Amino acid sequence: MLILSIWNLLFALLLALSLINFLLGLYTLNLSSALCLNWNLFTWGSSMVDFTLLLDWVSFTFISFVLLISGSVFYYSGEYMEGELNMPRFILLLLAFVTSMGLLIFSPNLISLLLGWDGLGLVSYCLVIYYQNYKSLNAGMLTVLSNRVGDVFILVTIAYMLNYGDWGLASWLGDSPFLKLATLMIVLASLTKSAQIPFSAWLPAAMAAPTPVSSLVHSSTLVTAGVYLVIRLGWIYDFWLNDLLMILSTLTMFMAGLGACFEFDLKKVIALSTLSQLGLMMFSLSMGLVKMALFHLIMHALFKALLFMSAGCIIHSSKGWQDLRLMGNCSLMIPYISSCFTVSNLALSGMPFLAGFYSKDLILEMALFQELNSLSILFLFLSTGLTVAYTLRLIYYVVIRNYVLSGSSNMSDGNGVMMKSTLGLTFFSIIFGASISWVMVESPEIFLPITLKNLTLVTCITGGVLGFLISQPSLNSKFMSFFSFSIWFSSSMWFMPYLSSQFLINSPLSKGGSWGKEGDLGWVEFYGGQGLSKTLSSSADSMQKLLSYGVKFYIFIFWAVVVFFVLS
Repeated sequence: MLILSIWNLLFALLLALSLINFLLGLYTLNLSSALCLNWNLFTWGSSMVDFTLLLDWVSFTFISFVLLISGSVFYYSGEYMEGELNMPRFILLLLAFVTSMGLLIFSPNLISLLLGWDGLGLVSYCLVIYYQNYKSLNAGMLTVLSNRVGDVFILVTIAYMLNYGDWGLASWLGDSPFLKLATLMIVLASLTKSAQIPFSAWLPAAMAAPTPVSSLVHSSTLVTAGVYLVIRLGWIYDFWLNDLLMILSTLTMFMAGLGACFEFDLKKVIALSTLSQLGLMMFSLSMGLVKMALFHLIMHALFKALLFMSAGCIIHSSKGWQDLRLMGNCSLMIPYISSCFTVSNLALSGMPFLAGFYSKDLILEMALFQELNSLSILFLFLSTGLTVAYTLRLIYYVVIRNYVLSGSSNMSDGNGVMMKSTLGLTFFSIIFGASISWVMVESPEIFLPITLKNLTLVTCITGGVLGFLISQPSLNSKFMSFFSFSIWFSSSMWFMPYLSSQFLINSPLSKGGSWGKEGDLGWVEFYGGQGLSKTLSSSADSMQKLLSYGVKFYIFIFWAVVVFFVLS
């Protein structure tokens, strides 16, 4: 009961903070003003190391939704993690994660931003390895090393910005060619945190964490930190990396959509859908649509957290099963959770008048309205169709078809805590798309021919038909036998997990071992610390023996001379 009261207290506190920040965001947006707080920590030469907080409508709005989702996840964890022996550690890790995310959101300075950035990476590693087994360890190492690449890029940027004597993002205003290297480093860092190609392998692997962690960390906060950093940068600096972002984001969308269509792990399918939506956000940033990217980021955080939480309820009710092939008929067994699961999936696929529709459809129409190459448009709409395909496949496998598990008749919605925690997010996933679009996005006038206007609808219908076809076991077996290599290639994320782990690590580890034996344990140690220690020790022993024997010899000679003179 004490643990449940702590969860409830945290939920109430985070919900109140979320409401306060949302109202502050509306107030600052209405006034078109911002407040910057700056503390000078110390001065190093001509450079001042500052701790900076930027309080504007972007940071207030984003942190309000982060706190809302965090409060729902805390309340949800009270029942999901019931019986956990290390509950205080779990609570402290989640609180540390929310604190790091808040520090990242409010920091426009690379020094203070690095604290939140590194805090996210460290705490996410601790949460991924929370269940202590070999699978979690491997996933945690892949996660922390991939994110460490982004940390190195930011550290290099901090060292490079010593030339300017300031690490604030506001100092990047201007067209200096020397700032291009700094923007490249920041964009590469954001690609690692947001799991874009070629750093995509860690996001599905991080699903080894508990489901509440996945709904908070790997849907709405950690993976969106990279997108948020590019949004902050896009407001003050005109990108010269738009083409690079567009290529990588379209490839990421397409790769993740293909992989999700053939994946059977429920949490990994949702992780791949997150990867696809992150690609869409980066694509909108490559077109310069910064506000639309932020709008889709917030809407995606709402319905993706709801999708993870409802999927966690289904896994919890299925006695821990995550395989889609062993699920089904949840609409009769757990009707409320199945409704939340369906609503979140439909919002993800862009069903009209749900939260995802207002952000996704606007980005797709703006892509058609702008001058883009045909290949980018082709990959964008193929990825949109694949999104509808794997969402309908999920709904079919989990909600509609007859159940497979023999014990699934014992499924239930639990004690009601998890149901109540999904209620608010379901409500927001339905109404917040229209509400926030009136406030945040200045709707542009888009004039398209009727064929392009209906292209999104035709793509979604085609993707729905494809999702229905690949869900049928008879058609699926024939299809998989005919395109076995292509499906293997797609379902393995284009072999990216293998290329990110064994392919890159095997040679350095073996070389490091041989160099360690030859160097640190070989001639370096012989002529270095251990050899010098042995030489000095032996020299000291010899000197000690020589001195001790010499003293004894002199005493013997002295007494011999004395005795000789006495006797003579």
